[in-house]
Amino acid sequence: MSKLILSLLSGLVFGLGLIVSGMSNPVKVLGFLDLAGAWDPSLALVMGGAIAVAMPAFWLARRRSTALLGEPMQLPVSRRIDRRLLLGSLAFGAGWGIAGFCPGPALVSLLAGQGKAWIFVAAMLAGMAIFEWLEWQKARRTAMASA
Repeated sequence: MSKLILSLLSGLVFGLGLIVSGMSNPVKVLGFLDLAGAWDPSLALVMGGAIAVAMPAFWLARRRSTALLGEPMQLPVSRRIDRRLLLGSLAFGAGWGIAGFCPGPALVSLLAGQGKAWIFVAAMLAGMAIFEWLEWQKARRTAMASA
């Protein structure tokens, strides 16, 4: 039960931070990404603040074997930069630049009733389903080749 409560509180704090910072406002995000036009650099301060909080948190997390509630610590270990990472990053950036949403703010914006967020989340879920299907196809081909 404490895991669910902590997860809920973490999600609420994260969502509130997205709202207060303006990250859930696609107009503000697109203004930040418009380097050639009326650039709004204020979200750079938000990102800088997030990095300032995350860096010591990750530093401390790497020194622990368990999370706060006793679960095993699960941090990324791969440092490989490959085609899949680059294509995924490109798709993420393109979606963010076109719609002004990335996944977290889009989910927050759903609750605020923003119509564009529904379209973005539907496209995001479709992309996730396509990825899973492609991974399933790849695993199936690998299994057939080794059989």
